[in-house]
Amino acid sequence: MGDNRIHGKLPTSIGKIPSSLGNLTSLSELYLDGNSLQGSIPSSLGNCLKLQALTLAHNNLNGTIPETILSIPSLSTLVDLSHNSLSGLLPPQVSRLINLGELYLSGNKLAGEIPSTLGECVVLRYLFLNGNSFEGIIPQSLKELRGLQELDLSSNKLTGKIPTFLGRLPFLYNLNLSYNDFEGKIPEEGMFKNASALSITGNRNLCGGISTLRLPVCITLPRPLTVASAKHRRSISPKSVRISYAELLKATNGFSSENLIGSGGYGSVYKGILSYNCNEKVVAVKVLNLQQEGASKTFMAECNSLRNIRHRNLIKILTVCSGVDYRGNDFKALVFEFMANGNLEGWLHPTPQANGKNVPKNLSLLQRLNIAIDVASAMDYLHHHCVIPIVHRDIKPSNILLDDDMNAYVGDFGLAKFLPDFSNSSGQMSLTTVVKGSTGYLAPEYAMGGKVSTQGDIYSFGTVLLEMFTGKGPTEDMFKEDLNLHNFSKTALLSEDQVMESVDERLMIDKGEHGQETINNDGKLKECLYSVLKVGVSCSVESPEERGDISDILMELSVIRDMKLQKQP
Repeated sequence: MGDNRIHGKLPTSIGKIPSSLGNLTSLSELYLDGNSLQGSIPSSLGNCLKLQALTLAHNNLNGTIPETILSIPSLSTLVDLSHNSLSGLLPPQVSRLINLGELYLSGNKLAGEIPSTLGECVVLRYLFLNGNSFEGIIPQSLKELRGLQELDLSSNKLTGKIPTFLGRLPFLYNLNLSYNDFEGKIPEEGMFKNASALSITGNRNLCGGISTLRLPVCITLPRPLTVASAKHRRSISPKSVRISYAELLKATNGFSSENLIGSGGYGSVYKGILSYNCNEKVVAVKVLNLQQEGASKTFMAECNSLRNIRHRNLIKILTVCSGVDYRGNDFKALVFEFMANGNLEGWLHPTPQANGKNVPKNLSLLQRLNIAIDVASAMDYLHHHCVIPIVHRDIKPSNILLDDDMNAYVGDFGLAKFLPDFSNSSGQMSLTTVVKGSTGYLAPEYAMGGKVSTQGDIYSFGTVLLEMFTGKGPTEDMFKEDLNLHNFSKTALLSEDQVMESVDERLMIDKGEHGQETINNDGKLKECLYSVLKVGVSCSVESPEERGDISDILMELSVIRDMKLQKQP
């Protein structure tokens, strides 16, 4: 009865799984996946003692997993209960499935700890627990699953260190631990040596591992940063403890022009040095221009967004200041980690310095791909892995910041919107009458009174992607009437040679091991650039429905990067 897409009003005897199925004691396989079945899983199925395969995936089933099902000794092929609304704990009786080869529980509402008894299912080859609310650590008992080939624990609330035994499972070739809260050093043995077999995105507190994982070096963390004041000390921590105006005034040398590193419609950003315990911390201080209409609302929007999200490619807020200045005027500021390499805008379009010369900046092809993937990874988290999905609404090069190692971080959440009715509105919400966003990057449907949606962010990302690889901004003088960055890039896709004439010429410069510059124009480069522009064009089409999903886009860009890293025969 699978894959019928049954819908509409159903009689009780059909709309729910009838308990009478338990009378079919000779039943060996039961497939009810891909329908719209409701209600709970009848415990009477435990009477089917010859059942070898059970799949109820992609329905609307709720309630808990009956212990009776987990006690059927004949289940050996698979149990697939994924993509329902099952809740509660995974019963410890799962240990009785000692002959089971595949267990899929993805996309439910299961909570609690992963039961240690799962380690007794020694025949398991595929175990998918992703997309639930499991918490606690990965139990050591899973080291007994010696035949495990794929393990997906992503998008849960798991904590602690990643156990080293996972690297020693002899047949494990795919491990997904993304979007949890793991911390500490990544193991470096076994499968952890193969970055393509491992996914750890969304675990901000991981470090070490092989170089291709691009994680920070593991260090001993210092004590929390404290800032001395006349009356007491305040700790700067992720909890956003507030700091005084006087302390920020001193840190930025009186908000001097020499410390100004950027400005926008709602305020200015200054470089500051906070002194603490005879040490110094370099920070970026964003001071809101409260005379600008909407600035206070922007301040609250950024605070609300940043305190609810955590991802390695999202800018980290250290603390906030909300008070008055020396003149008695309202003062609001946010303090962030300082990004030594500025923003992407400054790298794509360097501006003349005081001496009249341009900064000799250039991003290699691989650096641009890494930045694009970092930004896509942050957007994937915002759109799909927050408790409440978030639309950024202002993805552009000046809001993409770069650290010492050229890792990219998405910042400026002043226009961000939560999508409270995401599950019922196809990722959309009503747009206010005031159009907000940046010219050239704003999705066309917004200008016509359309709805705020994740697809608006996709459009902005596609425009940034095209700008990164053509070197041309969407508001340049050459773009007028019917010619825009999207159409320019789409025309370039007519041939690989035309692509090479349209991309940023700085991409042809390759730096050797000793810093020497050579011109790179090989077939691999053409293929790579063609593929990237194709992604950018597909993201920036006028119709929101045709733009695709950021998860798929992230995967495409990762494949393109892997292609670039592949050496020519």
